[in-house]
Amino acid sequence: MKPRVAFFDFTGCEGCQLEVLNFNLEIVDLINVVDIVEFREASSDHSDEYDIAFIEGSITTEKEIERIQGIRNNAKILVSLGACACTAGVNALKNFYTMDENLKLVYGENAKWYKTIPARPVHSVVPVDFFIHGCPPIRGEVIRLVKCLLTGKKFELYHDPVCVECKLNENICVYEKGQTCFGPVTRGGCNSICVNSGRHCWGCRALVDEPNLNAEKELLARYNLTVNDILGKYRIFNGTLEVAKS
Repeated sequence: MKPRVAFFDFTGCEGCQLEVLNFNLEIVDLINVVDIVEFREASSDHSDEYDIAFIEGSITTEKEIERIQGIRNNAKILVSLGACACTAGVNALKNFYTMDENLKLVYGENAKWYKTIPARPVHSVVPVDFFIHGCPPIRGEVIRLVKCLLTGKKFELYHDPVCVECKLNENICVYEKGQTCFGPVTRGGCNSICVNSGRHCWGCRALVDEPNLNAEKELLARYNLTVNDILGKYRIFNGTLEVAKS
């Protein structure tokens, strides 16, 4: 029997699932080797029996805690898919305010009808077996993970920072353009796609395993910047990380 795969969405924009649907011919190859039994963006089918669960979105309500625990109990393998699932992503920006402030700002006089809790990544609630970072996740990583799971091979994330890929792509350092960039401490594997298109690294793929924070501070000092000068921007995707709260 083919492995049964399910996709679930929590608090997020559902762009990660949309990216999977944009795999074109690769999704056809995927369907040939697995049975997709739950995927709300693509099908009305529902199943509580699955081997691999891909989770998109962060956890922002008590009900979502109960729901992700149920999914974890059913799944043999659970994968956090995308920035919101891996680090709480942009949803974690609300953690720098009280929950009452957030509710009143969004819902106004109807705030009393809603409940919310600080945003958190999936692994802060249940054990996660694999992480696919990014906003959205990189197509090749998703496919590679599925192939590894099907063949029993070891899956490893890219370990070097985005700066390595930037140099290979012969990009001019964003700092030389008078901008800030999180490439020195952010996990690569995206082929420095944002910098290639003339922008900067936003840090959506989270910190590398052992970021060289001293080197980062030296880099900032070279361009007359401090850690506090860039923390606000880094919180866009990494508000739950301790480095963003220091």
